[in-house]
Amino acid sequence: MGSRPDIEVELRRLELRFAATRVSDERAVQRLVQSIDACGQLIACIAVDEPHPEGKIMASPWVLIDGYRRVAALRKLGRDTARVECWSCTVTQALAQVLARSHSRTFTAIEEALLLRDLMDGQRLSQREAALQCGRDVSWVQRRLQLLGEVPEAVLEAVRCAQVSTWGAVRVFVPLARANADHAQRLLASLGQPQQALSTRELSDWFAHYRCAQSSQRERMVEHPRLFIDSVTERERERAATQLKGGPEQQAVGELAHLQAQLERVRRALGALQWPAGMPLARACRRVRAAVPEVDAELRRLGHEVDRDPQQRAHAARAGSLAARDQPAAAPVAQHGAADIAPAQCAGGHAGGGCSDAAAAEGGLRARAG
Repeated sequence: MGSRPDIEVELRRLELRFAATRVSDERAVQRLVQSIDACGQLIACIAVDEPHPEGKIMASPWVLIDGYRRVAALRKLGRDTARVECWSCTVTQALAQVLARSHSRTFTAIEEALLLRDLMDGQRLSQREAALQCGRDVSWVQRRLQLLGEVPEAVLEAVRCAQVSTWGAVRVFVPLARANADHAQRLLASLGQPQQALSTRELSDWFAHYRCAQSSQRERMVEHPRLFIDSVTERERERAATQLKGGPEQQAVGELAHLQAQLERVRRALGALQWPAGMPLARACRRVRAAVPEVDAELRRLGHEVDRDPQQRAHAARAGSLAARDQPAAAPVAQHGAADIAPAQCAGGHAGGGCSDAAAAEGGLRARAG
């Protein structure tokens, strides 16, 4: 299948034979209108010159294969012609080729940035000129160039070699290099070893734990990222097995233990304050007090504080359900209380939380690495 140089074809000569196979998208058409009006038609439509049956003397129609939205945008702009790439094949062959091309992948942001840099350096284009040639706005060019400026050259090379994903380069290595360039370089060197490689998801988990880890832990994490992730994964499996074995009762025991520790911290914090309290603190106190009766009723129901007589236990259960029904909904309390009184996960030391995982994995990492 060959193609001839692009030519200008009158819109009235284009046969929109496959218009019914296209999904209408007015927003996409409007974006094309703006792009074509600003930059011109950058991408040619694809058509096949299909001759008429023998005996008919008239201009052959151009069957439009690809570019239906571009044609719609050109009509909205009042244009009479479209730039068309004419393929020397049958309509059937052209449709098959278009479907085959639909499997082509899109470029990642870093690939776009690298191509854009080569385009601008090779042709000495300004950002505005590059935007016009690419059919983009100047802010898109600026964002791509800014991305290249933030990502270290060694990380870019790692992305090209598929050692680090684009997501990992932007979301992990860029902020890590800003905070600690040495750790970023050492982590990249560690990931370059086949036995230390991490997937994008594992790298994301690693960075979440790194944020909460202490200095001594971070040193080992950048040297042995795979060992650390394996330790965390093993600990999560053990926790999941324990939860499965203990069931919801064991989970409730853990939550109550955390609540008890949290209440003690809150009690000490409130005890250090003087009355009258500010309005935000007073509102938070009222919201928590409104939630206490509901929780207290459940604690009494499950804590065996009622009489052992079956009739009294049944009466207490009915009273608890009525009290819970008459109380305000708990959702607003949860929405406000978490933001007002709950400390951050890393600072609060939640049992089983991410930072405790980092500390526990540190022990396993030290033992395995040593």
